[in-house]
Amino acid sequence: MFATPPDTTPAARQAAVPAPREGQAPAPLGRVEFHLQFIRSFADPTFDAVRGALVQVEEVAWKNYQDGRKAPVTQKAGPGFADPDYDLSVEWKATRDRLLAAEARQQDPATRSRVLLVCGAARNDGSCPGEISKTWRMTQWCKEVLQADNIEADVLDLSLLTSSYDLHIHPCKGCVSTAMPLCHWPCSCYPNHGERQTSDWMADIYERWTAAHAVIILTPVYWYQTPSVLKLMIDRLVCADGGNPDPTSTHGKKAVEAKALELQGWDYPKHLAGRAYGLVVHGDVAGIEGVRRGLSDWLDWMGLVDAGAKSRLDRYIGYYDSYAQSHETLDRDTAMQEEVRNVARAVAQAVKRLRAGKLAPPDAQLQSPRPK
Repeated sequence: MFATPPDTTPAARQAAVPAPREGQAPAPLGRVEFHLQFIRSFADPTFDAVRGALVQVEEVAWKNYQDGRKAPVTQKAGPGFADPDYDLSVEWKATRDRLLAAEARQQDPATRSRVLLVCGAARNDGSCPGEISKTWRMTQWCKEVLQADNIEADVLDLSLLTSSYDLHIHPCKGCVSTAMPLCHWPCSCYPNHGERQTSDWMADIYERWTAAHAVIILTPVYWYQTPSVLKLMIDRLVCADGGNPDPTSTHGKKAVEAKALELQGWDYPKHLAGRAYGLVVHGDVAGIEGVRRGLSDWLDWMGLVDAGAKSRLDRYIGYYDSYAQSHETLDRDTAMQEEVRNVARAVAQAVKRLRAGKLAPPDAQLQSPRPK
């Protein structure tokens, strides 16, 4: 008896692709509901003088919402894509082109070393708290150390999400859980003009991560977790770990095509692997070790390389002391100040070794039996 060989024809493979599960999405907004949503942004009485113009804008926005005009300006993908005739978003392609240029600069040995400093606190003195964050102060200490070592320090202050006009990091939609190739690098979920999901900061942030030779994340603990501004960025970086650099291969967001592509075998490209990293996590009563471990595990998973034990810091500032005097407590904690600077020093050394080809984890050549 001989086993019947499996049917591997294209039709059989297509038939084996699981159908997307549906039924969760709510019905589209009706005209009245749309009006109520739209007009909320213009409640200030100073808009009364232009109500007529707003009515006209709303009519256009309503039509665009009905028509699902996610990417209203497109161009043919052209050579180098799976489907050169696919109409790609001009905005997405511009971001992708910037990432390619940033990657080329990052890999050019003649360029100056660059470290991305991510200030993960949500507060600054330009918004409701009325005071700078301690995380910001630590970020400045790291910047000074790096600049003294002739390393370019690019400060990404995520608190700008709370104090800037119409600046957003929209939430990850979880495309990867449908199929990895549906998650595009860079993310193609935003902007969505038809649903007014615009002004997405991630297009700029992807470029800054790509251009960096290392990253240092500095963050407080909010309720045993990272602040939401930092978590938004982390979630949207999922496309950097296994994401599909060619949206034409799935013709945009065609779930069935993405499932079929993954089932044919997906190599899960790690677009940011090889960069070095450091961490500074601080808190006042609880949660620092869990947050630091979670961030380390995430960065390790993405293929970044830690810069040694002194590059991963978690400390309490004034354990159970008052919030009102926390800056003064940090002023007195000169040991922690030096530990924060040591994180930057460790990363600076790691960057030098990285660019000299001397920094790699011992298991770098091992192949994972469970790629994902």
